[in-house]
Amino acid sequence: MAQASGMKQVGTIDCAGGGQIIVQNGYAYIGHMRAPFGTTIVDVRDPSNPKILSQLRMQPGTHSHKVRVRGDLMIVNQELNFNDPNEPPPGFKGGICIYDVSDKSNPKLIKRWETEGQGVHRYDIDDRYAYLSSTAEGYLAHIMIILDLKDPANPVEVSRWWMPGQWIGGGEKPDWEKTAHRCHHPLRLGNRLYTSYWQAGFHILDIEDITKPQRISGLDWTPPFHCPTHTALPIPFPINDRRYMLVADEDVYRPPNGVPAFLSAVDITDIEHPAVVGTFQVDGIDDAPQPLATACHQLCEIVTGTQIPVAWFAHGVRIIDFSNPRSMKEVAYFVPDVPQGCTRVQSNDVTVDERGLIYVTDRQHGVTIIERT
Repeated sequence: MAQASGMKQVGTIDCAGGGQIIVQNGYAYIGHMRAPFGTTIVDVRDPSNPKILSQLRMQPGTHSHKVRVRGDLMIVNQELNFNDPNEPPPGFKGGICIYDVSDKSNPKLIKRWETEGQGVHRYDIDDRYAYLSSTAEGYLAHIMIILDLKDPANPVEVSRWWMPGQWIGGGEKPDWEKTAHRCHHPLRLGNRLYTSYWQAGFHILDIEDITKPQRISGLDWTPPFHCPTHTALPIPFPINDRRYMLVADEDVYRPPNGVPAFLSAVDITDIEHPAVVGTFQVDGIDDAPQPLATACHQLCEIVTGTQIPVAWFAHGVRIIDFSNPRSMKEVAYFVPDVPQGCTRVQSNDVTVDERGLIYVTDRQHGVTIIERT
């Protein structure tokens, strides 16, 4: 049975497990975790009766689990899925696909932009540019690439940034193991990119000259913590005349006795010296051994005030009040029903729409639509 405090369910979407969900003007766009499911577009104007309008497919061994939308332009990622035991098609290249979704029931491919290696993981877009976490020829793991989408049929790379040590084709040598340091998720606010970098914490990049990204600062807390940094979200307004960002680590890697992932508040008033001032963990998750994918994963990237929904894997959606970043607290929660055939909830992504409705995907199956009470 679902568990809730201060929230209630208003609808569900029966679909494959979701990696990301975006809702715009009464339509939900869902990127799925595993082939053959790619992207689903759903009419949610009546949230109690969602209607699936179209579905894009993916080939075995690949996935398209992220999606972004601006107006009638939809961008989905394409990536090798190393968690899929099936072999990908010979010669498959990851990247992004750009669609015209003016007709939601019939998305039309405008352009497929390809890259070498695994492909594109997460990304942000605005009215002109896409900010990608992408593999590239000659580089170790994902780096940050900016594409100009002024002409969606002809994306043009504007610039790229990487941690020193990733450009192995240029003679650089990493001082870390395998692909532990890699770009996970760039987010733009103003002329800065707040870029999570997995087990290298986060980096804040200056893109005033978008052709030459420059690192301003960053923080890396692995070690002492083990969970990789998933999202570094800048808050677009000051709190008590100071500037902050919220940082979500992802509970997918740690030793058996490692500390589960949590949410951090970082003071970035002095942008060159970010400082952690507060953390939050759900009650009941302590330092005792916990299964992976129990704790924090992803926060809502649409900031509407000082309360924000966060997808907390096995603990559903938690509404976190960060009006005092030094002492964040939970003010509401909703833990959906466990999907049929599964052993526990796996809340993966969360967003809000213009009506204030909250949408949470489960990476195993389905989407739950919730409202505050």
